Amino acid sequence: MWGTAELTQYAAREGHLKVPRQHTETVLIDGQEHHVKAGVFLSNHKSRRAKLSAEQREQLAALGIDWATAT
Repeated sequence: MWGTAELTQYAAREGHLKVPRQHTETVLIDGQEHHVKAGVFLSNHKSRRAKLSAEQREQLAALGIDWATAT
């Protein structure tokens, strides 16, 4: 899922996942830079959490996002 690599990188660097809504995170995947608005990604997924698949919720929960398992 797009966004999880960026959130993982952000959490490793910052020590938390309180991502500002307008924050853009850049990661290198297969030699290419990818830019994801990590704050928007997180906010959108939180507001749509009831529609996420079990796999998507599990990936977010593995990052330590507590709302990912609640519906």
